[in-house]
Amino acid sequence: MLKKFTALFMIAILTASLTACGTVQNQSTTSSQSSAASSQSSDSQTDAASTVETGKKSSSNPNAVVTTANVTSNGAINASELFTERDLTQNYDESEAQAVSLTDGQTVNITKAGVYVLSGTASNVTVTVEAGDEDKVQIVLDGVNITNAGTPCIYVKNADKVFVTTQNDNSLTVTGAFTADGETNTDAVIFSKDDLVLNGTGTLTIQSSDNGVSCKDDLKITGGTINITSTSDGLEANESLAVADGNITINTQKDAIHVENDEDTSTGYIYICGGTMNITAGDDGVRATTVCQIDGGTLTIDGAEGIEATYVQINGGTVTVNATDDGINATNKSSAYAVTAEFTGGEITVNMGQGDTDGIDSNGNLYVKGGTLNINAQSPFDFDGQSSYTGGTIIVNGTETNTITNQMMGGGMRGGMDGGMPGGDMGGMPMR
Repeated sequence: MLKKFTALFMIAILTASLTACGTVQNQSTTSSQSSAASSQSSDSQTDAASTVETGKKSSSNPNAVVTTANVTSNGAINASELFTERDLTQNYDESEAQAVSLTDGQTVNITKAGVYVLSGTASNVTVTVEAGDEDKVQIVLDGVNITNAGTPCIYVKNADKVFVTTQNDNSLTVTGAFTADGETNTDAVIFSKDDLVLNGTGTLTIQSSDNGVSCKDDLKITGGTINITSTSDGLEANESLAVADGNITINTQKDAIHVENDEDTSTGYIYICGGTMNITAGDDGVRATTVCQIDGGTLTIDGAEGIEATYVQINGGTVTVNATDDGINATNKSSAYAVTAEFTGGEITVNMGQGDTDGIDSNGNLYVKGGTLNINAQSPFDFDGQSSYTGGTIIVNGTETNTITNQMMGGGMRGGMDGGMPGGDMGGMPMR
């Protein structure tokens, strides 16, 4: 009996020891990964932002696929709380899902919170969301093919937030002129009046006779492969557009990414910290009213203008712009920020066409603090305010230089130091 008791006692001690070791090991791994992310941020960004890793494994759904967003906390925008765990979750909880099979000519009405898995091929179908103000709705596209003549394929009239999550291959197409819904000009294949998140592990192909995706609130993209062909804007939002991950291709006759609120010029920002974007635009590649902040990801832009905003800040990532007007343009679209072009990190290449074109054009201040700025242009820089070069590498037409030459010799004092904001710091714009 004593031997049996002793054996059981030793097994209990051994089990406790192994459990404790496992716990310590997991904590050590998490700490090591966090330190590596922090170190990488420090190497790539001089003073603009510190990296905050978001997107841990979901505790409520053990099978969740969660993207990590390497956001920053002290750039022009405080993005530390911009993406929620659910924003970054690329699949869905099957135990809560309701299956919906599409049929020609029949509207799918979603009136309450939940997960709805759509499948099938159909024409003249609109998935309409008209839920409560606090309701979160997840629409899972799993092998969906919709072709409409003049109405959105997905129309969000009311909800707190809607997630459009892709599984497998999906296509949404509108071929003709859009028909208004009363006073609402529903002019996009996916049209949302409230917050919208595009994510998933599948592919979404959008073809539009007008806009591709239009969101009258905050639009986020955190995963999936998205291909948009449109005659007007590819991705459009009123309040903000934030990209954490995904493989996005846009071919448009107008702006590829356009964020603007006609009634409030103090809002309308773009934040990019990951993903791959390939843009071909007839006008602007990326256009924001207030801030366009790029902290990571890979962007390749071919357009009349590459990037345009009141305050352009590039802290990381790989950005390649091929433009026929201005490559990167900081211009006065909002009084909330001083007009500023600021570079603290990343690999930026700007290739300009012949004629009256500027590689970097700031109607205010121009600061180069880090990163590599490689410009091929007759006029590499044009600024009207202050300029300074305190770090990084500048290459102009193949030759490294430590001078920011001003093509137009404006040289005034317009615009605050380092992109100061006359109306106060508007970074960290709150999520709804």
